[in-house]
Amino acid sequence: MQTYPVRRALNAVAATLALTGALLAQPAFAADTVTVALAIPPTVTDGGIWSIGNELGIWKKENLDVRTLTFDGAGALVPQVASGHVTIGLPVVDPILASYAAGRTDLPVRYFYNATPAYTMEFAVLAGSPIKTLADLKGKKIGVGALTWGTIPSTRAVLREAGLAQGDYDILPVGVLGPGFHALITGQIDALNYNSSWHDMLELSGTPLRRIVYPGIFGQMNANGFIANTAALQANPGLYARFGRAYTEAQVACAANVQLCVESFWRQHPEAKPTAGDPATNLKNAEELVQRRLARVMFDPSGHERTPGEFDLAIIRQFVARMAADGEFASTRVPVDALFTNELVPQFRQFDENAIRAEARAAH
Repeated sequence: MQTYPVRRALNAVAATLALTGALLAQPAFAADTVTVALAIPPTVTDGGIWSIGNELGIWKKENLDVRTLTFDGAGALVPQVASGHVTIGLPVVDPILASYAAGRTDLPVRYFYNATPAYTMEFAVLAGSPIKTLADLKGKKIGVGALTWGTIPSTRAVLREAGLAQGDYDILPVGVLGPGFHALITGQIDALNYNSSWHDMLELSGTPLRRIVYPGIFGQMNANGFIANTAALQANPGLYARFGRAYTEAQVACAANVQLCVESFWRQHPEAKPTAGDPATNLKNAEELVQRRLARVMFDPSGHERTPGEFDLAIIRQFVARMAADGEFASTRVPVDALFTNELVPQFRQFDENAIRAEARAAH
């Protein structure tokens, strides 16, 4: 009878449709979970990179589930990466360089993305202060977040090159942000030794400042970068390339729609959104903070666009030599070529920049 072939055909189609439906119903490949250890809590100046990446699906597009964790400085962060407990870390460079210079050779981490290509630490004094040069800091009190900060050795080196010995000034812990701002405004200290973005915050809140930047090679040195466990980086370079590409894409998106960058951070961290003052002014000031930081990170002082994630190894070598000459590093025996890599840099920009800009500008 003719009905059997028809029935068999219908049954086959039904089975195929059922199988297709079952396959479509299955979840896609699980995203790679990437934990990023930060040395300080994110603020509106830099935290929007993480949040805009979530809201625009940038991390998801690279099949990544990115989560940030905050540790108490580089000293606590680096062992987490070295042991493989977190995927990536974002520490300042100085302590790791100092560790190698002191003879340690078994630290299994490597920098693969230059996150802050210019040194952001600087001195800030009140605009009416008589302090105008580094030499004027003689006999003064300099506030830092904590005496465990990894940037203090380079601060001492900068002051030493200005002719000041360690006994010529005092470095005092004043906490971060608000407490430090209060200490400067009330005269408990003469200068703050914070990063430029934090000084921007104080300035935009209505306190005029005078900045004293780090000169020469100290100001050209990169501030921090993303590190990975060396073995993990060698075993799975594609994971770190995807992360670096997504991070770069998020920066481009943030620059294209700074308002979205700010508001996405506030949505993810509502406790960070100002509750006092005029909302429009608060938003404008936050946008200015982000724009200033992006300008420092994405462009060099002459206005030329930087290559995302790239390290200048020659500058790092010069920095090591100067720190050793100033007595802050035990030697110059730092394996710069092994500790920093630019191998993944060409992959960080493999996306349609015009498309991501258009997507960011269209988002709300």
